[in-house]
Amino acid sequence: MKQRIAHIALVVKDYDEAIQFYTKKLDFELLEDTKINELKRWVVIAPSGAKECCLLLAKAANEKQIASVGNQTGGRVFLFLFTDDFWRDYNKMVEKEISFIRPPKKEPYGMVAVFEDLYGNMWDLLEPNETNKGVIRN
Repeated sequence: MKQRIAHIALVVKDYDEAIQFYTKKLDFELLEDTKINELKRWVVIAPSGAKECCLLLAKAANEKQIASVGNQTGGRVFLFLFTDDFWRDYNKMVEKEISFIRPPKKEPYGMVAVFEDLYGNMWDLLEPNETNKGVIRN
């Protein structure tokens, strides 16, 4: 039996503003946007070319979920966006006014910077170095 993580739910305030941010600012692809009922949609996005895991945008439906928007991991980096060209993607994101909260830094595992999405979730933009590509799976 083979298993894999297909989707990670990302709690958002509004479907359309989240779609706009991820597709226009981060150049993600909108893979699916299906209306389930008047309040709920099945919205799946992913970085261009991603084959394994996608984000499922889940609109907050109650006070507890609303409180978790932007803080699903208690202030830790939540998601890791791997790239094959750190500076290309970093510069493009800076031009699109993405908020970087930790500047680029060369670490033993690769080049990394931390940015925030539209709700304040923290992401690593990471280009693993050659010796860590097998350890840090991309």
